[in-house]
Amino acid sequence: MKTFIIGLLMGVIIGAGALWYFTAGRTTPAVQKAEERAAAQAGRAQESAQAVGEQAKQALAAKLEALELRAEDIQKELAEKGRGVRRKARDIGEAAADAALDARATATIKAKLAADPDLSALSISVATTAGRVTLSGTVALPELIGKATALALETDGVREVVSTLQVK
Repeated sequence: MKTFIIGLLMGVIIGAGALWYFTAGRTTPAVQKAEERAAAQAGRAQESAQAVGEQAKQALAAKLEALELRAEDIQKELAEKGRGVRRKARDIGEAAADAALDARATATIKAKLAADPDLSALSISVATTAGRVTLSGTVALPELIGKATALALETDGVREVVSTLQVK
């Protein structure tokens, strides 16, 4: 029985030594360099995330100040008008959403024009206001006026297209 216990203890000791040898004792230089690179990249990513977070905080503070939505502004408006703060914020939000939709429609139409080999995005101007797109500039053939108008009409958020395109 005594030899069994001694053998068991020796086995545990040898096993622990082998485990240490294969995990901690055999770290190769390539693995160490990879760990260092990963740690450096993680540090840079953390710094970048902190910088982006700080920029977001500053942008939010600037928006709140520009829209007069700081705590003292809200308290003043609540004292004077009651529900004016909520209405003002909703109107501004709707205007911002409309402007974003118009900008997205303009960008999408410009991208479609640039992708089409017959149309030149450089010679056609696109302006969008409240879902109404105005195309101006020049095209090579009269058929291209219809093609440009059709591309604009197929875009989400576009309700109407006004074309002042000219054939050159």
